Amino acid sequence: MSGIIAQNTANATGLIKAAAAGGAWTLLSTSTASSSSDVSITSNIDSTYPIYKFEFINIHPSADSNQFLINFSDDGGSSYDVTKTSSVFRAYQNEAGNDTAFGYTTSNDLAQGTGIQKLATSLGADNDHTTQGSLWLFNPSSTTFVKHFICRITTNSSDDEIMDFFVAGYCNTTSAVNAAQFSMSSGNIDAGTIKLYGLGDS
Repeated sequence: MSGIIAQNTANATGLIKAAAAGGAWTLLSTSTASSSSDVSITSNIDSTYPIYKFEFINIHPSADSNQFLINFSDDGGSSYDVTKTSSVFRAYQNEAGNDTAFGYTTSNDLAQGTGIQKLATSLGADNDHTTQGSLWLFNPSSTTFVKHFICRITTNSSDDEIMDFFVAGYCNTTSAVNAAQFSMSSGNIDAGTIKLYGLGDS
């Protein structure tokens, strides 16, 4: 399993580096959460760019032991129920340095699921806790291929651990994916910013 994980990580890193080298990122929108039940991005995800990136900055939940979630839409945000298959693994270490782990988390993945995708779990709600990361969405306007996504997130857990999440998957639809919704499993997104960028062709 560790060899598969290492290879998937290398592949994801290669894709991201190639994307960064291929053109310039253009800021398309900035969404700021303030006791928000969700952050829904329903515009600017179209055929203009082949790659889109969501940046998560200082995401803070209203409640402890939370999960940061995403779902996708192919009807402009009228419904968020695109079928997804994904894989998730994580690493963590606590502040005392005596509790560490690395491995696949079967409870966080999906196999042809239409519900939410977990991007990070065990988020802490202490005043100094926060979540940061990025999610890449590839060629969402294609009506031929499925839509791949890759996510990397770091968060402070409710148990005072640093947690590092790796999520990859695909939206199993040949319809264009044109909206995304971010939320918490409990309570609100107390604060935070989500920026949407598009990457142009070289």
